[in-house]
Formats: sequence, C-alpha cells, structure tokens
Amino acid sequence: MQDKGGVSRRRVLGGALAGAAVGAGVSAGVSGTAAAAEPATANGSADAPGPAAAAGLSVDAHGDRPWNEILADSDLVWQKMPATWEEGPFLGNGFLGSGIYAEPGANAIRFNVQHSEVQDHRPEFGSIFGLARLPIGYFTLEPVGTVTAVDWRLDLWNSELSGTVTTTAGTLRLRAIVHNSRSVLAVEVTPSTGERDLVWTFHPADAISPRAAFKPLPDGYTGNPPAVVGDHGTERAAVQSLLSGGRHVTAWREVRRGRARTLYAAVAHSFPGTGATQAALRSVRETAPLPMSALTADHRAWWHAYYRKSFLSVPDARLQSFYWIQLYKVASAARRDAPVMATTGPWLEPTPWPASWWNLNVQLEYWLIHGSNHLELDGLTRSLSEFRENVKAQTAPAYRSDSLVIARSNDITLSHGLDSGPGGTGGGIPGQDPPTPEIGNLTWALHNVWLSYRHTMDESILRDVVFPLLRKSINYYLHFLEPGSDGRLHLPKTFSPEYGVDTPDTNFDLALIRWGCTTLLESAQTLGVDDPLAPRWREVLLRLVPPPVDADGFMIGAGQPFAMSHRHYSHMLSVYPLYLVNWEQPENRDLIRTSVDHWISFTGALQGYSYTGAASFSAQMLDGDAAAGYLSDLLRLYVQPNTLYKESGPVIETPLSAAQSLHDMLCQSWGGVIRLFPAVPSTWKDVALHDFRTQGAFLLSASRQGGTTRWARLRSEAGAPCVLRTDIAGPLEVSDGAGRALPYTDLGGGTLRIELSRGQEAWVHPRGTRPSTGLAPVPANAPAPRWGLPA
Repeated sequence: MQDKGGVSRRRVLGGALAGAAVGAGVSAGVSGTAAAAEPATANGSADAPGPAAAAGLSVDAHGDRPWNEILADSDLVWQKMPATWEEGPFLGNGFLGSGIYAEPGANAIRFNVQHSEVQDHRPEFGSIFGLARLPIGYFTLEPVGTVTAVDWRLDLWNSELSGTVTTTAGTLRLRAIVHNSRSVLAVEVTPSTGERDLVWTFHPADAISPRAAFKPLPDGYTGNPPAVVGDHGTERAAVQSLLSGGRHVTAWREVRRGRARTLYAAVAHSFPGTGATQAALRSVRETAPLPMSALTADHRAWWHAYYRKSFLSVPDARLQSFYWIQLYKVASAARRDAPVMATTGPWLEPTPWPASWWNLNVQLEYWLIHGSNHLELDGLTRSLSEFRENVKAQTAPAYRSDSLVIARSNDITLSHGLDSGPGGTGGGIPGQDPPTPEIGNLTWALHNVWLSYRHTMDESILRDVVFPLLRKSINYYLHFLEPGSDGRLHLPKTFSPEYGVDTPDTNFDLALIRWGCTTLLESAQTLGVDDPLAPRWREVLLRLVPPPVDADGFMIGAGQPFAMSHRHYSHMLSVYPLYLVNWEQPENRDLIRTSVDHWISFTGALQGYSYTGAASFSAQMLDGDAAAGYLSDLLRLYVQPNTLYKESGPVIETPLSAAQSLHDMLCQSWGGVIRLFPAVPSTWKDVALHDFRTQGAFLLSASRQGGTTRWARLRSEAGAPCVLRTDIAGPLEVSDGAGRALPYTDLGGGTLRIELSRGQEAWVHPRGTRPSTGLAPVPANAPAPRWGLPA
C-alpha cells in the first residue's frame, strides 16, 4: 500500500465498468392510435415501414424533470429530532460518511465523521480486531438555546441535507453535503442573532475495534493511543497515531461569510507512513475558499448524471421511494475505487462486524448495481482483481500454488490477518473462534463479478478476473472431492454459512461447484482458451453427487435436514441466485416451492434479508403478489425510519438487496432470456422502466399501463444474442428506432429471438400501435408517508 494518505488503487479494469453513458429516456405511457402503414410480419419482412417510420421512435425525457420529480417525492424529511443513527440523515461518497442525529444526553446535534479506508493494521489479532475498521469521531453543533424543533429534508437529487433547527434563542439554517469528489464534509450554518455564538466541537473516538463492545479482547490486544488535537495554521486536526505505525487524521476549519458559518472537515489515512496529516490538511485548505454555492455545483452535476442512468417507477409509493433511497444509499457507500463495503457501509457505529463479510453480506450489497445500470460503483470486481495476492496469502500453504479461498471476514485489502489452515476460513480471533470449513465464499463473490461481465459483456472482466480467479477457487474444491461407493464425487464436511454444523455434501458448496465448472467451460470457449483442466471440469459435472433433498426440500447437506429457523438461504443457492435449479424446469417446481415454504416457515431466527430472499424466490416462481408481500413485511418489521437496518449494529446489505428483489419482480435475464415483467403484483397496473441493464449488455425500457404491457425497447451494447420474453399481446411489430422492420423469430410463449447488432435498438409493441415518448412516474395506488421522521 502506498503512503499517499489512502490506499493505492490500480486501474485494473476498463471499458464498461466506468458506467454506461446516459442514454435517451423512454416513455411510461403509450398511444393506442392505429397506423395506416402495413405492419411487419413475424419474420420481420414488410412491404412498407411500420407506424414509427414518419418521425422515428425516440425519447422525450423532458430534461431532468422525471428524475427530479420522482426523487423529490422520495426525499426523507425530519420534523422531530432523530435520536439514533437508524433515525437520522446520512451523507457519503463511498469514502467519507456522516450520520446526523441528536448527541445523547446533550443539547447538541452530532455529525459523525467516518471513513471506509480507516482501519487498524495488526494482523496478528485477526480481521475483526487487528484489521478492523476504526471509529474516527464526530462533531457536535452546540446551539445557544435549547433545541425545540427541527425541519430537515434530505434532497436526494442534489445529495444535500437542508433545513432549520429552532431553539429557545432563535433559529439555525443548515446545509450539509459530503462532496462527491473532494471527500469533504461541508456544513453551512446561518444562525439568527440569538444563535450567533453557536459552537462546533470535535470529539475523537477511541481507536479500538468496535467488536470490543461485544466480545472479549484477544490476549495482548489493546486500543490505540488517544488522538492528539491541535492547531495546524488556520486548521485544526485530530491526529490518531496507530500502534502498528501509520495514522488517520481529521482536519477541519470554520469559515465565516457574512452571517453564514461553514465547517469544512476531511479525513485521511496512511499506513505505514504519516502522510495522512498533510493530506487531510490539504483537502480542507483547497476546499475552504469555496462557498457552498460554488462547492455544490460539480457535486450536483455528478449526482444528476448518476440518477439519469436509469428510471424505475411502480405504483407502490412507499416501496418506490424506498427504492430510490437505496440508489442514493449505494452511491453514498460504494464507488469503483472505494474499498468493498463493510457491513456498516461508511457509517461506522458500534457493531460486532467492523469488516467486510463474505458469506452473504458482500454479495447482496452489490446486486442492485447491475439492473440499475450503475457499474461505476463496482468496487468488488476491482478489489478482487487488485488484491488477489492477499487472497492467495490467506489460502493455506498446501494449496496456495493452484488454489484460492477467501476468509469469512476481511479488511479493505482483502486480508484476513491469520493463516486460516486447510479449509478453515471462519473464526480468526486467536483463542476464541475455531476455524470452520466455509470454503464457498470466494466462488460466490465471483458470481457477482461474472454478473458484471454478463451485464456489460466486457471480456476484460471475464479474461482478467473471473476466469483466473474462478479457476483457482474451483481448484480448491477439487483437492477435496472424492469418489464414494456410489461412483459419485462427494465433498467431506464443509460449512453451510451460519447453520452451525459441518456437513458432508453441503448444498451450498455443491451448487457453487456446479456453477463454477459450468462457467469455466463456457468462459474458456468464449476466450478461446484450451485449458488442460477442462476434462476435469466436465468429469465433475457428470459425476458430482446430486443435491441432498428430503420430503421438506433441499437439505443443508447429506444427513443434515433443514430443521431449525435459519436466516440464510445458502442451502438453496442453486435456485437463487444461481438458477441452476429453476422454475422453468417443470420437474423442479415442487422441490423449489417445498424448499422455500419450509425454510421461511421457521420464523424464530429470520432476519431482514430472509424476506428479500423470499421475495426473489417468489419472483422466480412468477408470484408477484407473494414477492410484494415479503417486501411489505420487510419494510414494516425490519427497515428503520431512514431505511437503514440493524442486527446488533448497522448492516447495510439487507435494504440494498431489497432493491434487487424489486428488480427480480420487473426483469430477469438469467439463462440467456430477458423476461420482462415476470412477477408484477396484481395491484400494480402501471409500471415504467427505462435503461434497465440486463445480461447480454442490453438496456431495456418498457411501459405497462392498465395491467397491460404496451411496449418494450431494447438497445444492444455488445451485439449479444437477444431473446425477449414478454406478455405483449400479438400480433407484434418489431422495428428499429426509425420504424424499419427488424428480423425476428417467434419461439412461442411470448418469446422472441430478435436479430440485433451492436448499437441497434428494437421496439416491440402490438401491430398498429405507436409507443408514446414521454417519461414520467406512474400514478401511485395510494399515498404513503415519507421516510425519515415526518410529523
């Protein structure tokens, strides 16, 4: 790691990962006007252009209006003071994060200051003590009078908190941002006369792993020394030295312009050197001359361009606003060059999980970036590529030459801190947690990377990341597969995440082996690689033991039924998200339904992501009403007022995965088929999609009105085979944007194979109708309260 005030980041991937360019918008409505022109026939031939030919089919997005409108409806509001992190506003840019709420026991408002790069560097104590994310501290805004009221709004479109604080001495008008690229927290306060003597105070946190509040300390572990606060010219800084060397530094300065007082604060981290001091001071010195009006210009431009990359609207007002808040949240917590999200995101609070967790959390955190067309947030692909040598270093020496395995928890460089031992990837606290053979986490994480490839068709991802890392991840399994008396290949005891017992032939691992071998064979063919291991992968697919099942569906593993409440659905990974066993296989429908119903019926240990998983399973089963019901239960039972989520402490993956569950209801593109509106609830008569990214690198736009799908548009970025399944009533017209007929084949059941080359787009709609070109939110079925703490 270079000492430049932060972690060095190589530009390891290019192309599509930078994010798709913002395309033209597309309408949420449709015109039923008949056209005089002769429609296209089923094979795409026509004697005359279709009804779109006169002016062509293009988009009228009315500038920023549809995004501005839907985001304004989704803004969070506070009309009473938030008391905790799960109630208050939050700001971030993937690195610097701030949560805002009342200072406990004081007449003050807390602005937390946390940073995703700030961690300890003592690997001898493992990832969750010795390499843990470290708390930094917080500012308190201390008014003159007693706070009596607040009126705040988190403006999603501009990524800005604004509003007022009323006190017994007057009022404070607030504006706050975490700047998108400068990574500076800026808070402008304009006080009334009675509040002109307000005070800002910084409170350094104890630089100790947050795990210390939940578990005994490892032998020999102590917290780092206190931070030293002092003046550095016109700035002040809290310098937190670390026992391992290196430091993190918080620098700040308050600037007065007329009545307005603006606090500028920045954080930097360096290891093993001390460059963080100058880096933090430099950030403040370069930013402090800019008033808020100047500082927000490029900040807003980034966020506006971000939101315009896709559009989604459903008539469930509560769920729709929740969805757009998740898009705000994920861009506040993740960036391509930022560390893989910790379980808390960049908003570190007391938690037993001050690291990145790889047995479900990381995977769920990043699923929504694909459909929402936000590959610019894919720090997971970059990190696995950049830090592969650290993953290798945590693989047991006996297997390190040809295999890779990742530990359950890791720091920002994917280091676990301890030698896990053969197959031992859990635990990691000396003298406390014995290692467990949870060996599928890397393979599952690589499924996320493969999804990034499939949604962009960027072969550099496949060639440079997926194929070489998956090859070694599957190699690790191959060391342990042994033939049984039945002639099948079996696994020794491994660990299905969190079920609590080691079991042979776990369904979790068998599913990942099947997916991995299949993907390696397909990848080798795509890349033109004649791999000497290909015969072995084929043998494994032929001889691997079938998934253990009983009368209740998928078991945990051989001899171990699913027999207790369990929040994870890892024993059903073959169904979702891998789709190896799926609803389109009639012979497996009873198995899928029985397994899901049995799993979710044990309610004692279920958590929020159990409900997002159940929603996605239901969406695969084409049951939109059940999927919507599970999401409704999630919002009602688990999601906090600001849409954050907790299990002992903040856990970010569950709300983000709920956004993916909504995606699964509106579009699925696994197995080479784009399924439009597969699981729309019966009460959702209107739905709008725009530039929804699918596998095969297509941007899908579509309109559903009055319970009927009116049209769909697909734009191909890679020229991949295009197969669309839709319920648009036939006979159909398939044409390009200029109204020229496109060749297609009707495969039956609403499925079309469309001949579409790179850069082309196809419009599909009933013959004789013309899609409209206005993009707008669909009407809500009923009003819903805002998120936050409204009156």
